Amino acid sequence: MSLDSNTLRIVYMGTPEFAVAPLQALHDSGFNIVGIVTVADKPAGRGRKLQQSPVKTKSLELGISILQPTNLKEERFVSQLRALNADLFVVVAFRMLPEQVWMLPRLGTFNLHGSLLPKYRGAAPLHWAVINGERQTGLTTFLLDKMIDTGGILLQQTIDIEENMTTGELHDALLPIGASMVVETVQGLMRNELRPTRQVEHYATHAPKLNKENSELDFRRSPQELINQIHGLNPFPGAHYSGYKFLKALRCVEHFETDIPQLSVREKHLFLDYPNGSIEIIEIKPSGKRNMSGKDFANGLNEPFLSL
Repeated sequence: MSLDSNTLRIVYMGTPEFAVAPLQALHDSGFNIVGIVTVADKPAGRGRKLQQSPVKTKSLELGISILQPTNLKEERFVSQLRALNADLFVVVAFRMLPEQVWMLPRLGTFNLHGSLLPKYRGAAPLHWAVINGERQTGLTTFLLDKMIDTGGILLQQTIDIEENMTTGELHDALLPIGASMVVETVQGLMRNELRPTRQVEHYATHAPKLNKENSELDFRRSPQELINQIHGLNPFPGAHYSGYKFLKALRCVEHFETDIPQLSVREKHLFLDYPNGSIEIIEIKPSGKRNMSGKDFANGLNEPFLSL
C-alpha cells in the first residue's frame, strides 16, 4: 500500500517545550498522528499541584490520544503501542526507549537531536556546545538503534552560535528549524527517499547530563571560557558559585589582580575577578532572590569588593 500524510500512522513521543513545535508542524502538515507518548503528570510548585508536560497540553488542544507510561517496558504499555498499529515513531526530547518499543513500527523510529551528530551525543548537547565555545552547531534526525545517539543519520542542518549567545537563545533559534526538519524527515521516510548514513565514530564527543558539580564556575578557565560556561548554563541550571548564579557576562579589558575569586565594583559596573583574569557580570542571581542586573547588584553593595 502506498502511503501519504493521511494513511501514514505516526506515534509522537516528547515532553518539553522544544517538542511542541514539531508536533504542531506535523499536525499542520496533515499527518495522521494516532497517539502521543509523554511523561506522567508531576507535582510542582509550592502547592505541589500536578503539572502536565507542554507536549500533553498541546496534545489535548489538538485532540490526540495520550499515553503516559511510568515504565516503558511494561507489557500493558507496549501492548497499547502495538494496538495503535503505527508505521513510524517520532521522538523529540523524550527518554531512552527500550528496543521492544523502538522496533515496533515498520518504518522505524527516528529522533531529533540537538547537535550535529556524532558530536555531542548525550543529554545536554546545546549546553555543552555553548560551554565549549563552539561557533556552529545544529540539529540531526537519526534512526534509533541499541546505543544512545549512534543510529544512522537522516538529515542535518547547521546554525551559527552567535557571540555571547546563551543556551536559552540557541534553543529558541532552533525551534523552527527542528519543526521543519521533523516534517521533512517524515516525508522522506514515507516516500522512501531517505537513506540513513552511518556516523563516523572517530568524531564522536559527549554531552553529559548537567549536575551541581559540573555547573559550578570553573576558575581554571580563561575569561572567555568562563563567559562561555556562564552562557552555556543559562537559563538552566545556572553557573553557580558561593551562593550566586551567574547568568550573563562580557569580556573586559582590565584585569584586577586577585588571589581568590571576588566581586568588585568599578565605575558602577560589577566585575568578577579571579587569578586568571576579570569579566564583567551583566546578570546575576543571589540565592533566594530574583535575577538582577550587574549594575543593580553593584548599587546595593556597601563595599567595593566582595570575596566569594
